[in-house]
Amino acid sequence: MLIFFASISFGQKNTLPSVYLKTIDGKTINTADLLKDSVPVFIDFWATWCKPCIIELNTLNDLYPDWQEETGLKIIAVSVDDPKTTNRVAPFVAGRGWEFQILLDPNGEFKRAMNVVDIPHSFLIAPDGRIVWQHAGFAPGDEQELYEQVIKLVNKK
Repeated sequence: MLIFFASISFGQKNTLPSVYLKTIDGKTINTADLLKDSVPVFIDFWATWCKPCIIELNTLNDLYPDWQEETGLKIIAVSVDDPKTTNRVAPFVAGRGWEFQILLDPNGEFKRAMNVVDIPHSFLIAPDGRIVWQHAGFAPGDEQELYEQVIKLVNKK
């Protein structure tokens, strides 16, 4: 019986949870609204102090225009910077020229709902809200695995 409860409490959900977050310009958005365009969505949890996160997002930013044109993929970068450092996120992003949407999760609600422990941690979400792939950490070359997963998902339509 204890194992059953543990699997419910700690098991990965199979669909995108509904959580309210802020955009870097202060608007409130529900994560369910991320799926309204009926395209694959890549969600990446990161922070301004996380070097692998920054390398990953810089790499993805370089590839994003081509991937978006080819597959419709939408990239969402969710900052888990705490309330004390959240004000650093917008200038940090502007200085790097990242083209994808940035959301703020300063209290970690979305991070907890997605069972994220360490960052970077990313998820590929199908247009119907199913989590079809996830990956923790980043090393050069991981972006190719993501691309292959996106292509596989798009070709299933």
